[in-house]
Amino acid sequence: MAENIACCGLDCEECLAYKATVSDSDELRKQTADQWSKMFNANIEPETINCLGCKSEVLFSHCNVCEIRKCSLDKGLHNCGKCNEFSCEKVEGVLQHAPEARVNLERIKNSQ
Repeated sequence: MAENIACCGLDCEECLAYKATVSDSDELRKQTADQWSKMFNANIEPETINCLGCKSEVLFSHCNVCEIRKCSLDKGLHNCGKCNEFSCEKVEGVLQHAPEARVNLERIKNSQ
């Protein structure tokens, strides 16, 4: 599977931080920081918009402290779709707002 699916099921390659990083676009970093600052009621600076996927060493600041990512990596799993406890309360918080992530994880779970 050549996909870059995050631990929570989101497609990292569709993430604005990922797109800004791989294209090295300061304009997209600024647009993303502005959009996410409003969306999450936070002060997100453009220079923090760097990520190559949640299994990389280059992570957006939230991804460094993401409980879903930590849980998945602690269990040695590529993502929650591989977990015997899927779908737990931790990942449900994301899946409620990102139905495409649920589809990705269900597909991964069913392909085991």
